[in-house]
Amino acid sequence: MPAIEVHDLTKRYGARTAVDTISFTVDEGEIVGFLGPNGAGKTTTLRVLTSFQPASSGSARVAGYDVFSQGVQVRENTGYLPESTPLYTEMRVFKYLWYRATLKGVARRERRAFIESAMERCDIVDVRDRIIGHLSKGYRQRVGLADALVHRPRVLILDEPTAGLDPNQVRDVRDLIKEIAGETTILFSTHTIPWVEQVCERVIVINRGRIALDGTLSGMRERVAPWARVEFRTSMDARPALDVVHAAPSVIFAENLTVGERTMLRYLTEKSNLARSRELVAAGLASSGGTMEDVKVVDAVVEDLFTKLTRGSEQAVEVRA
Repeated sequence: MPAIEVHDLTKRYGARTAVDTISFTVDEGEIVGFLGPNGAGKTTTLRVLTSFQPASSGSARVAGYDVFSQGVQVRENTGYLPESTPLYTEMRVFKYLWYRATLKGVARRERRAFIESAMERCDIVDVRDRIIGHLSKGYRQRVGLADALVHRPRVLILDEPTAGLDPNQVRDVRDLIKEIAGETTILFSTHTIPWVEQVCERVIVINRGRIALDGTLSGMRERVAPWARVEFRTSMDARPALDVVHAAPSVIFAENLTVGERTMLRYLTEKSNLARSRELVAAGLASSGGTMEDVKVVDAVVEDLFTKLTRGSEQAVEVRA
């Protein structure tokens, strides 16, 4: 039985549909990245899966329990870290974790061992007696992770666990997820592709409330292998230049990378169409009085597919290679 099962899940807020009939499963021990731009429906989906918010329709089970009718059992078997970590900032770290372990039903005879283990894993033993409100954001995030892990859940659900952290703190969270891989099922949301590539082999991309892709990273890499990424500068303003690039029939997707005064654009094309695309784009820019300069061509990466799925018009796909 999968650790997480979602079937035709829908969540509406009045006339707005935040999550639109999505379906997916996550197997026991799997680590899955749940990707999407801001407002795509990631947080809403995770709130439903942790029984913190009801759905409008559809069904979902976590750790074998129905998230609608068995919410208590779902919470007992799930560790959840929301994007904005809710902590009692006036409490000291150990006392807070003791309180949380008690609420989560950890037996008194095991409570201290569970807390010590969670603190060691999250590297917060040295601040065990500190007041949470006096800690840095990175340490508060670690306390939140220890809270999510303190009852040794079967499923761990993390909503943007590295939001607002510096590179060293991001690395610490990444290493922690790697460490507990296989011991628990992990579903975590993010919009940072390079980070995902380091900790999991499967991703689910959600966009505008619908699943845009569900598959392996290796399958995504195979899919972008025939693509090339072309970056260049132009004398034109970004908006009209993008219109010209988008109009070229061999261009898959284009975006603005401008920083500063000089316009810089990037587009994707099939490698087999690379030379032709450059001719068409250069000719289109020239006819509008613009230039195509400092051209750089590199292989496409997984992030390009994510951009195409979340900003383009490509239909939902599965990549299971």
